[in-house]
Amino acid sequence: MKTFMGEDFVLKNKTAQILYHDYAKDMPIFDFHCHLSVEEIYNDKKFSSITEAWLGGDHYKWRLLREMGVDESYITGDKGDYEKFLEYAKVMPYAIGNPIFHWTHLELRRYFGIDEILSPNTAESIYNRANEKLQTLTARKLITMSNVKKLFTTDDPIDDLHFHKLLKEDKSFAVEVEPAFRPDKALNIEQSTYVSYIAKLADVSGIKIDGIQNLCEALTKRIEYFDRMGCVCADHALDRVMYMPATAEQVDGIVKKALAGGELIRAEIEQYKGYVLVHLGRQYAHLHWVQQYHIGALRNNSSRTMGLLGPDTGFDAIEDQSFAKKLSMLLDALDSTNELPKTILYCLNPRDNEVLATLINCFQQGGTIGKMQFGSAWWFNDQKDGMERQLMALSQVGLISKFVGMLTDSRSFLSYTRHEYFRRILCNMLGNLIEEGEYPNEVEFVGGIVQDICYNNAINYFNK
Repeated sequence: MKTFMGEDFVLKNKTAQILYHDYAKDMPIFDFHCHLSVEEIYNDKKFSSITEAWLGGDHYKWRLLREMGVDESYITGDKGDYEKFLEYAKVMPYAIGNPIFHWTHLELRRYFGIDEILSPNTAESIYNRANEKLQTLTARKLITMSNVKKLFTTDDPIDDLHFHKLLKEDKSFAVEVEPAFRPDKALNIEQSTYVSYIAKLADVSGIKIDGIQNLCEALTKRIEYFDRMGCVCADHALDRVMYMPATAEQVDGIVKKALAGGELIRAEIEQYKGYVLVHLGRQYAHLHWVQQYHIGALRNNSSRTMGLLGPDTGFDAIEDQSFAKKLSMLLDALDSTNELPKTILYCLNPRDNEVLATLINCFQQGGTIGKMQFGSAWWFNDQKDGMERQLMALSQVGLISKFVGMLTDSRSFLSYTRHEYFRRILCNMLGNLIEEGEYPNEVEFVGGIVQDICYNNAINYFNK
């Protein structure tokens, strides 16, 4: 019987162990999609307790607590920090097979030096020791400890990027922190918040928005501002992929209708979103940015808890839409004029792995290595089986060697152990191919591929 999470955790053979320990383990991290607060990074946030650092805002952990029947007061409510931590500790022994069991203990070991298994019996000791260690672990220290060299935050077009400016002027922090452009609110014309958001966009851009032309001008102006601030990446939540060809005149009427409070039909929403996505994609291509499309989330499913807690509080699931044709049309609309930027595609439904893995190779381009990317296993899939399935799909129909690798997609400064988890799974997969005689015993060469996937490919990919 193997030791729980020993040094060769997940590494099932000698070659996998060599690939991880000699090539992957010490590679830096480039986290090109996360939801960390740049304000907290700039202010070098100090956490009041392990509960704030660990459980605050963590939807993964919240979902397990709810499934265990824990009252919401211990999750997002007003119970004390230790009371919340104890409830989480009570759940842990029952999380067998869940990646959070691994993440929890990786985080305890890597950041707090605690090897014990979290349970009701160990909760008080672990809580006190972790809190003592936290006195020396600020936001910046946690990032630096994780060997992060560069990260992108997620920022709305109307953001003034004030803390990014301050961080650039602060030479005491060596990690590069850049903004990423996230214009979802400008795309979601069907939402009740659209009109008020467009008013804010008009105010920030200094452009009166009363139709599609000046709406696009305002977005372009904000893109140019982000570009001057060092941004090289845009990110889109395409919960449902919507695209329908339309003229500027048609979309102008749709915008005017929406701003006047009119109710849009499905076709109008698709025409608007397709038109704006194409406009944005062209701007990204002009500036040599990368665009990321996250596809297939079914959000805020419980109307009851939506009313109590608001959006984005852990009540999301996997959508089962069919989107391949519309996504292909959207990419082709940009590619047909040679204005398709580098693009990373992510799917939340694992049944769509092969869809994206094959679609990217319809839009590659000579002179750019891996221009189109099938992104890492995302959200509900960033667990062992999900990562293995994504890696397998990509390797079987494409070049996994040119993959840009892992990201955290997290709001937690403790989540960088997910890169270790990914790297172990990657090394085990490639090591197994060599051990099974399915690839030559070229460990040094494959070790170089591992290092590229861990870090080098992403650094090269996002280089303008």
